[in-house]
Amino acid sequence: MPEPIPATEANLPVPPPGEEASLPATPPASSQERYRGLIWLVAAAFFMQALDSTIVNTAVPAMAEALNVTPLGMRTALTSYVLTLAIFIPASPWLCDRFGTRLIFAAAIGTFTVGSLLCGIAQTLPQLVAARVLQGLGGAALMPVGRYVLVRSIDKRDFVKSMSTVATVGLLGSVLGPLLGGALAQYTSWRLIFLINVPVGIVGMWMNRRDMPDYRLDEPHKFDIVGFLLFAAASAMLLTASEVASGGGVQWPRIGAYGVLAIIFGCIYVWHSRRTDHPVADLSLLRVRSVWVSLAGNLFTRLGVSGMFLLLVLFLQVGCGWSPLMAGLMMVPQALGSITAKWGINRLLNLFGYRRLLFTNTLVVAALLASFALLGKGSPMWLIALMVFIYGGFMGMQYTAMNTLIYNDLDVKYASQASSMASTAQYLSMSFGIALASLLMEALLQGHAHDDYVPAFRWTVLLLGVVTATASWVFSRLQPDSSKRPSAAAE
Repeated sequence: MPEPIPATEANLPVPPPGEEASLPATPPASSQERYRGLIWLVAAAFFMQALDSTIVNTAVPAMAEALNVTPLGMRTALTSYVLTLAIFIPASPWLCDRFGTRLIFAAAIGTFTVGSLLCGIAQTLPQLVAARVLQGLGGAALMPVGRYVLVRSIDKRDFVKSMSTVATVGLLGSVLGPLLGGALAQYTSWRLIFLINVPVGIVGMWMNRRDMPDYRLDEPHKFDIVGFLLFAAASAMLLTASEVASGGGVQWPRIGAYGVLAIIFGCIYVWHSRRTDHPVADLSLLRVRSVWVSLAGNLFTRLGVSGMFLLLVLFLQVGCGWSPLMAGLMMVPQALGSITAKWGINRLLNLFGYRRLLFTNTLVVAALLASFALLGKGSPMWLIALMVFIYGGFMGMQYTAMNTLIYNDLDVKYASQASSMASTAQYLSMSFGIALASLLMEALLQGHAHDDYVPAFRWTVLLLGVVTATASWVFSRLQPDSSKRPSAAAE
């Protein structure tokens, strides 16, 4: 049987005279190209949140002095934002189904922007706390709604690339945050830390009207108000317990009381969710292995790594005597490493799949975290920057893989619930991680002299490295057959 002859210019059929050769049809644009404006809109929202989360920490002493409170008293202004996020994130799916993604995302951006403005003009700590709560109300919808719309709009083969773009822009906020926080607090006014969100929010409102699709249900179900209150109460009690535990002078009776209340509210919610058709957080999704592995792996990973930024700032500023600006500058390599690594995560997932990549990468992250115990007061700046850059690179891969795993085996109709659960678990685990790091640092401090912070920092990162390593066992529970992304098979 003769071999087929490849089509070349020499053997292509010649069209009859007077007729033009038909050109091949232009391939349809990918979903990433069609929704480019949407991707940048969600990225801008993530940028505002990332900037706000990282810019405040380096300016806490200056803010405390301006508001006539102690630096420890500023903890309420920091935790009130995270508490509001964790409580109101579960309501975002129903709000989207009822009012549409375009209106809810616009309201979220507007509320966050107004909250930032009020933070910038606050004159007292209660005013600042109230403004931070308003910020949290807006922020509670930004991340889950943004993820949900991307899941609905972007094909699976392009989803990880799109999320990498969004995360990279968000990481730019993490790059600028420490620098701006230190520079503004040192040379201008801490109020600009919040006011910088205002122009970004205005641009986001314009982009939302132009690029945001309007997904909603024609007949949305009734909102689970009882479940929402139970879930909010359980989350609030857990966060309050962690706040009391990390506030110094551990008060075990109060911690135990809040912990017991959290368990009671949580158990009642589990009972309630099984008896309602549309619970605010659908725990039945945990039957999907990739969902519960993603949530549990996120919890243990962030429990170990979420306090690293705080620990490093304390080590550099208090232990080594660095200025706030220089300590903030040293956070930049972490964000740059994350940005660099995120561009290769799609290829690595296609090559190794979620199970092998997350199992191995988690162990590497744990080892890198523990390696910071080698640092001391005399460690050169270039060495610290290099270690922070490498650590940030592997953390960037870790976050992207963990945040996309939860959608891997789910039908798109569950994307809204999954996004809400992922965001809630993320903020809860971040709070617990910061509390754990603070508890360990305080317990290991032998005094309050500057030199005492160096050995305490070393032992703390070693213990947190062990905690992070436990997440690798969670990721090993993924099924080998289903660990690779669907887009890898499609390509």
